[in-house]
Amino acid sequence: MPYYRTVGDIPRKRHTQFRKPDGGLYAEELMGVEGFSSDSALLYHRNLPTAIVDAETVPDESRETTPNLPLKPRHFRTGDLKWEDTDTVDAVTGRRLLFGNTDVSICFVAANAPSPLYRNAFGDELLYAQAGSGVLETIYGAITVGDGDYVVLPTSTTYRVVPDTELRLLVLEATGHIAPPKRYLSAKGQFLEHAPYCERDLRGPDAPLLAEGTDVPVLVRHRAGLTRFTYADHPFDVVGWDGCLYPWAFNIRDFEPITGRIHQPPPVHQTFEGPNFVVCSFCPRKVDYHPLAIPVPYNHANVDSDELMFYVGGNYEARKGSGIGLGSMSLHPSGCTHGPQPGAVEGAIGADYFDETAVMVDTFRPLALGPGAGECEDARYPWSWARRGPDWS
Repeated sequence: MPYYRTVGDIPRKRHTQFRKPDGGLYAEELMGVEGFSSDSALLYHRNLPTAIVDAETVPDESRETTPNLPLKPRHFRTGDLKWEDTDTVDAVTGRRLLFGNTDVSICFVAANAPSPLYRNAFGDELLYAQAGSGVLETIYGAITVGDGDYVVLPTSTTYRVVPDTELRLLVLEATGHIAPPKRYLSAKGQFLEHAPYCERDLRGPDAPLLAEGTDVPVLVRHRAGLTRFTYADHPFDVVGWDGCLYPWAFNIRDFEPITGRIHQPPPVHQTFEGPNFVVCSFCPRKVDYHPLAIPVPYNHANVDSDELMFYVGGNYEARKGSGIGLGSMSLHPSGCTHGPQPGAVEGAIGADYFDETAVMVDTFRPLALGPGAGECEDARYPWSWARRGPDWS
């Protein structure tokens, strides 16, 4: 995180005696990344955060992927995904893997029930709420989540998701850390003036979230798979913390688009960076104002990356007539030139405003297809530029 925060009760000096009302010591837990050489937070627990009483392996059978073969652009409708028990889908165990590589797994879930307590010890997670609302409960405190929110969850944050209404989430599970692009930040971590969002737009936990309980299960994802730990006491026993490492939320509507006289390239929409991938936000905006401008993107070949677009609001101008709608995802892989649908270039000339919202993930290693992708693919999409070919009628 780019700035320091303090929540709840903490002692004046770190690593000094901090006593409970009964005279016992609170237990410190340092959450730090990159081996004590980067951001950290210091949390104070009522009980020992190390006290586990059981551990068991949990089967993880839904993570296999297949290559994008034959190589082609693809379209997926997340609204067509199905769950075995639609009455109790939670935001952790209900995730459907759509795409993945060695850097990131990209999942989707329509959650309507509280998740188990969960911790990803493999890397940071980024959640995007396409629709719905709920509360993200964490050891740092709670964050209210709603339509359009991104939430960054640092590695090894224990949390659970409690929906108020059906919460449709795009979930990125990284194998490293997710943060604002370095070019937006000063050497000391402050957002710079050219950044399209800043500290005022961010929301973090503002009070401790305390819960009681014994023999509490926590599902943990790690490099070898899944383990369910049983803790002697509830992990939500933190009375205070401080530092620069904590979960935080940012709404896509607070992203300030950067525009120009002619069409601007995707890096102006960048919102986050992760290990070998970036995340961009395409938001409603005034478009190119050169008198001869063509507002939609030019045809382009991403020779070093796969481009995944998630369409979440308005009507994406460059994809009109392709079958893409709200909740759709398009995958344009390296090796395929892609661009506007037929007629989109001519149709956009003279436009001064685009009402479209989309989340883009560009990965610098090829994305393979997960089990969920095969359930919701639109087989006609690859041929939509030519309007003929297999499955086209």
